[in-house]
Amino acid sequence: MRLFVCETDPDKNGKIVVDGDSFKHFRAIRAEVGDIVRVRLLSGEEAQSTISILDKKNQRLILQLCATSPSAGEGNALKEIWLFQFVPKSTKFDQIVRQATECGVLRIFPVVSEFSRDGAQRTDFRFERFERIIREAIQQSGSSVKTRVEHSVCVNDVCKIWQDEIQKNDGREKRALVFWEKNEKTVPLSSQLDKKIDLCAIAVGSEGGISNAEIDSLCNAGFVPVHLKTNILRCETAALYALGIVQNAIEL
Repeated sequence: MRLFVCETDPDKNGKIVVDGDSFKHFRAIRAEVGDIVRVRLLSGEEAQSTISILDKKNQRLILQLCATSPSAGEGNALKEIWLFQFVPKSTKFDQIVRQATECGVLRIFPVVSEFSRDGAQRTDFRFERFERIIREAIQQSGSSVKTRVEHSVCVNDVCKIWQDEIQKNDGREKRALVFWEKNEKTVPLSSQLDKKIDLCAIAVGSEGGISNAEIDSLCNAGFVPVHLKTNILRCETAALYALGIVQNAIEL
């Protein structure tokens, strides 16, 4: 079932008015009166609704919240995935954000690295664009994960973030992988993935890859270097490929 991300709260009667650009989502899926629609409210809570009124001429409809709705993710055992993406040029990063959202990544960290393009830190000024990309990707994919793009970090920050995470005594099985274009120092990917993992962080390089010094820093912080034995991949393809492998291996 598709997911609609609300831009307004329902009224006291549980009705949500949808018009303007938001209506395009329902036109694209050929919605009809009576269709059940999963919605994410401004509070972040998910609920079910039905289309009670549909005015195609004026591009306006009304969603009526159902009296009882299952909790978000009920019955699921989705694992948590973080993506540390070394920042490529902006158009590629936008694509990676969209694809990662559709895959169900929770946190996306733009990493300013030795080989990142000039102005990579400007990703921090593009949050409104990222929110729009994420919103559209969630509605397209139906993902229940509340994906978010974090502020830009450097490799030293990445190391600290992960070290702080693994020091938490929360009982979760955690793994961090860095996908490297070189084959040296790497271990077989299959040896690092199993269904016991609750949180998996992956780091993927930009167009220029990841430097030897950056690999050393990540390894010292607990990341395991792995190599994809495939064709030479663009960074945006490598990110999607890596996410697919990890998610398929750790999900129930």
